Amino acid sequence: MARIASTNAPEGAPLPERHPLAPAAGSKIPSHFGHCFGCGDLHPTGLHLVAYAGTGLDISAQFTVNENHQGAPGLAHGGLLSLAFDEALGKLMWLLRAPAVTGRLETDFMIPVPIGSTLHITAEITGQLNRKVYTSAIGRLNSPEGEIAVKAAALYIVVPMEHFMNNAPKEYLEQIAKTPELMAFVDPTFEVNP
Repeated sequence: MARIASTNAPEGAPLPERHPLAPAAGSKIPSHFGHCFGCGDLHPTGLHLVAYAGTGLDISAQFTVNENHQGAPGLAHGGLLSLAFDEALGKLMWLLRAPAVTGRLETDFMIPVPIGSTLHITAEITGQLNRKVYTSAIGRLNSPEGEIAVKAAALYIVVPMEHFMNNAPKEYLEQIAKTPELMAFVDPTFEVNP
């Protein structure tokens, strides 16, 4: 039986350095794709999650649950909440200026998240070992100090940018050509360790 990867940083795993060209503290982290269900402005029923860079290896994010996000009547769908945390935790990679994919995501649902509520997410990098970046997050209802509704932890794997570019639709590549700032988070000197 294959071993399941942990979302907890191994003991002694160092914290990575925040890249000197990471988004400035307090600045909005841009969407990587306008039609992304998690953060894209162009997706008609998406989360439209907005994230801001913190001062260290952290970000804050938020989204408001609407009728398109329901599972049970009046409540956010659990899978959709997991998506929100995957999106928020993935935004941490902007602080390292490294493209990455989700290796594992764990989500704990503490209390229901009703339609009309805003989920405030704080996320941080908890360690890095070679290509593995460990992260965790907490989501609070209706304010940054609100009741904890969801907790999550994830393991991201740093990959070469070609992973995304080789699979991108032609329309996305055309959009990137017109808006190079979307690729600005990728440090061309970043080495991917095996």
